[in-house]
Amino acid sequence: MRLTINRLGAQGDGIADTPRGPVYVPFTLPGETVNAAVEKDRGALIAVLEASPERIEPACRHFGECGGCTLQHLRADAYHAFKRERVADALRRDRVDNAPLDLVACAPESRRRVVFGARRTIGGMLLGFHRMHSAQIIDIGECPVAAPQIVQALPALRALASIVCQTDKPFHIAVTATETGLDIAFTDSGKLPDQARREASHTAMTSRVARLTVDGDIVVEAVRPEIRFGTALVSPPPGGFLQAVASSEAAMADLVTNHLARAKKAADLFSGSGAFALRLAARSEVHAVEGDAAALAALDRGFRQTAGLRRVTTERRDLFRRPLTFKELNGFDGVVFDPPRAGAEDQARQIARSDVPLVAAVSCNPATLARDLRILVDGGYRLDSVTPVDQFLWSGHVEAVALLSKPKKRR
Repeated sequence: MRLTINRLGAQGDGIADTPRGPVYVPFTLPGETVNAAVEKDRGALIAVLEASPERIEPACRHFGECGGCTLQHLRADAYHAFKRERVADALRRDRVDNAPLDLVACAPESRRRVVFGARRTIGGMLLGFHRMHSAQIIDIGECPVAAPQIVQALPALRALASIVCQTDKPFHIAVTATETGLDIAFTDSGKLPDQARREASHTAMTSRVARLTVDGDIVVEAVRPEIRFGTALVSPPPGGFLQAVASSEAAMADLVTNHLARAKKAADLFSGSGAFALRLAARSEVHAVEGDAAALAALDRGFRQTAGLRRVTTERRDLFRRPLTFKELNGFDGVVFDPPRAGAEDQARQIARSDVPLVAAVSCNPATLARDLRILVDGGYRLDSVTPVDQFLWSGHVEAVALLSKPKKRR
């Protein structure tokens, strides 16, 4: 079909409005006329007949085949505006009256944590990212998003994958560039025999890998992998959650810590391994709450091994099933919460009922962030600012940090 692209969708696909409904065509831009092979509401780009003036040359030779990036072909200013508008759209839908600030951008080659797909085939080990809307893995030889030390390690990763893989099914390899070396975690690669374990350990050592784990089991740890959160060094659990780009994490942490600077006692909800808690502890006592025991243990070790921090306490708690109540929250001067994509609706309702004067909401999902902000605003909070933050370069994903305050009740 010959299509005219009218707008970009939330994931970066071009959308053509047709008499039979919208058709989503990856790797196209608004204003373009294209030929596409269309099946139902999906189109595969065949040719760009009339290009947008905002189209640029992609940074990677795999773009258009690999589905890891969707927007390398979009000019930087338009790309930044697209991400800001994603947050603005979500706020408008939930009637949250606040225009987002400009996007905090991230640079190429800055992604410190990457999850690769891998699979053994007759032709060899495939290692890369999935094709758009497909289970097929596109084997890659470069990645302008990932940190250079990860890209340089691609041959070693393939060698390790060939040794570790004990299945004919796809599996995943999470690779984190830490201050002491690469932290590599295999998942669903099959039970590792003793001989393969020895070979994998030797290969990891000769490749100067900091730690190698298979389904959470440490095969070798030549040196403890460490990530810096403020002045604290933390060794995250294998495959554990980590903000993808260090500079983006620092920008979000600056927003949070500056907003909560007056808080003598702060709560960090969904704290993970302490990206916010350990920075806040430079000025405030912090209570960190998280459902993952390994992440909390890493946070606690980081605190105990760092001089000059205020007291940090930890609590393992499923905040989806048992959020902190408004009465518990009233013991804090500030709260930051950074939930998974589903957001924190029940926890937001408890915060809305509380008297906590300063709140920072961090989210990787504009839709659930807007919903939670609506709850907080209805509960008497003033939304001071919303800042979009990019750390998933050339994709449709965007983070945001919202800062809120509540006037003290008159006695």
